[in-house]
Formats: sequence, structure tokens, C-alpha cells
Amino acid sequence: MKHIHIIGIGGTFMGGLAAIAKEAGFKVTGCDAKMYPPMSTQLEALGIDVHEGFDAAQLDAFPADVYVIGNVAKRGMDVIEAILNRGLPYISGPQWLSENVLQSRWVLAVAGTHGKTTTASMLAWVLEFAGLAPGFLIGGVPQNFSVSARLPQAPRQDPAGQSPFFVIEADEYDTAFFDKRSKFVHYRPRTAILNNLEFDHADIFADLAAIQTQFHHLVRTIPSDGLIVSNGSEQNLNDTLEKGCWTPVEKFGIESGWQTGQVASDGSFDVVLSGQKVGHVAWDIIGEHNRMNALAVIAAARHVGVDIQTACEALGEFKNVKRRMETKGTVNNITVYDDFAHHPTAIATTVAGLRQKIGTNGRILAVLEPRSNTMKLGTMKAALPESLQDADYVFCYTGGVDWDVAAALSPLDGKLHTNKDFDAFVAAIVAKARSGDHILVMSNGGFGGIHDKLLAALAV
Repeated sequence: MKHIHIIGIGGTFMGGLAAIAKEAGFKVTGCDAKMYPPMSTQLEALGIDVHEGFDAAQLDAFPADVYVIGNVAKRGMDVIEAILNRGLPYISGPQWLSENVLQSRWVLAVAGTHGKTTTASMLAWVLEFAGLAPGFLIGGVPQNFSVSARLPQAPRQDPAGQSPFFVIEADEYDTAFFDKRSKFVHYRPRTAILNNLEFDHADIFADLAAIQTQFHHLVRTIPSDGLIVSNGSEQNLNDTLEKGCWTPVEKFGIESGWQTGQVASDGSFDVVLSGQKVGHVAWDIIGEHNRMNALAVIAAARHVGVDIQTACEALGEFKNVKRRMETKGTVNNITVYDDFAHHPTAIATTVAGLRQKIGTNGRILAVLEPRSNTMKLGTMKAALPESLQDADYVFCYTGGVDWDVAAALSPLDGKLHTNKDFDAFVAAIVAKARSGDHILVMSNGGFGGIHDKLLAALAV
């Protein structure tokens, strides 16, 4: 049994890779600095040993056949320097996945600045519902599956076989300290969804053009008998495709392609293709962004043989991803939500979606942790006030942020509260909350377990 040791196993991608490797018969161990759900619970359930820290001593405790290195690992870390100095075999996570799992499979990749996790989860579920039993690796835990990753299974029509399909969340972030290409260039998809394209990841990309270049590298890898499903309303994507495209393209969000028709008050909507109604999705998932995600999924699923009606029926049974407007609890008629939003566009979409759900009667207390690398650099700070305008109050935690949050968010005026003392921050939220309120917590990390702390304090 070959042994892989994963450096940075706590991330959603590397944790999913660990699950797939374990399922494929590899011995899997790993390390990371801090672990939090859902990856910590998933790895524990799989019986995967996780070493805390990036020290060199772990190389003696876990003598692996190859060390799979995540992009959290940097030069100067003791474990990385020891791997290099000892001449030990190492590889990036995306390359390991490509060579050991994706080869010879029909890869369906979901790329974009926003919505990758939700859209990939929808797509995997539609294929599962249709009996195609896909493998998948997703940067979150789809509640229809309860795991973030798995190998392809036996399809309904061939119980003795294995599905050729693999759905992957295709991230544009760089691959590893020794491979600065985006992760998704390793995946070589046959079907690709391009949801949107905005400037993000200011820690590794100089500007929007640099990200467009990486997206075009992805486009270059898609075969001419494949399919690109692209958001036609996103000019940055249109510009990227105009640099050269050798693959058929179906667009959504525009009149000549896939669009939403009538939207009912319960969230259900008609699916329209080239001006004709072709289906209806009956669900209660909120937000225009999710309807766009659904259109992209229906188009991509059709490319692998799933008819539109089956895809619509499957979406009616889709359960949203953990940490996407996930209700953590309700105490004294005050509801606390958890959401992964950390880019101004995603924050605005999330707040707007909750507002649509609760109407004008309920108050939204938006709670934000600027934790992503882009947020910590302050690159997007000018866009934050507008993204939070729909909230009634905004609480922004300033611990770990070097820029002046209060000054940047000053247009929010009386709505704003900031604090770098975590306990005082939680207390301020509790003091402001009243019956009927909705506390929307937005962070791409664990945020110090703030959800449970809020619920406990609200119960007193």
C-alpha cells in the first residue's frame, strides 16, 4: 500500500483529496496548522491521522512514498525545507489528482470567482440523481452526499462498472510554491462551466488580466468535442473567450441562450432556452445567482446525456451546501446563519438573498470577518460598504487586519460596529439583537466558533 503524506490537509481541496486517496487504497496521513469543521470532522471520520504543525520531525513519523504539497506550504517552513534538503519525492495536489484519478475520465469542471462550490454540488447531485454515479471533489460538503469528495461509483445502468464522470470545483488559485499555474490547468475537463470572472486573490494576481490569462489557459485545454457553458452576461468571460476558443460554447443569462423565465414567490422558476420554455425547477433556494448556477448545471448535465426534465427534477431535491446560508440555530426567535462569503460581490449577493427571503420586516445583522488574503490586504475595501448596504447593522471583526476598517466602512455610518476584541465583539452583537432578527455570519474560516458563542449568549 503506497503512503502519501499531505502537507496542508485541512483545506477543503486537500481534505477532499485525502478522502479520495483513502478510498482508492492509499495510506493517507497529513499535517496542518489548525483544523476546523467540516474538514476536521470528515478526516476524523475517515480515520486519517493529522499532525499539527509544519515541523520537520513529522517526516520521520510519517515516512511516505510521496509528499503531496498544498499551496498553504511556503519556502521557509521546516517541513518543506527538510523535504527539499533530503531529496524526498513531492508533488502538488492537483497534479497528484490528475495523474492518479482524473486520467481517462470525463471531467466536468466548474470555474469562476463565485459560486463554484454550490454549482459543482448541484452538478454532482444532478448526475447522481440521473443514475450516473459521478466521482467529485468539491470545496465544501454537499448535503445531498454528506462528504466533499469520492471516487466514481457504479452507475445505475451498469452495476458492475464504474462511472466515467468526475465533477470538480476548478479553482483559479495557484497550485503550489513550485507551480504558480492555476489549479484548474491540471484537470483537462471535457465539460466546463465558467460562472463569472472578477478580480480576486490580490496576493497572487497583479490584476484582472492576469486572472483572465489563467482562465484562457483552462480554455486551451478543453477538447473541440467538449463543451464550455459560460455566463453570457459576464463581459470578462466573453473577452477571455474572444482570445481564442476551440470548443463549442453554450451561454446562460442571455436571451439567445439559457435564461430564467417566470420566477414564483416560492423561488421556483421556468427554464428557458433560446426563448422557449423547456423546464421548470421547483425549489426554495433563494437568489438570482443560484438560478444562474442551476441553468449552467442543466446545460452541462445535458452534455453528458441528462435530459432537461430529469435535471430540473433533480434540482428540486437539491440541498444547499454547508456554510452557504446554513442555519446554525434559532434562539428566542433570533436566527444565526453561517455563510462562506468573503468577496464583496459574494457578500452583496448573500445579504440580498437573505433580504429576499425574510422581506422588509426582519432585521439583518451582518457579521463579517475579513479573513481571506485579498481582504487582509485591503484590496477590496472600497467595495465593502456598498456590498453591505442591505443589512440593518454591520459588525466587522478587525482582529488580524492591518488597514483601517472603520474608515473604509465609514459610509455605513450608524450601521457599523467594529472591534478587535473577540469577546467584546460577540457581546456587542448580542446586545443589539432582538426577537425576529437574522444574524448573518460571513467568513471563509472558523471565526473562533462565533456561531455557537452567539447562540449560547442569546439563550441567556
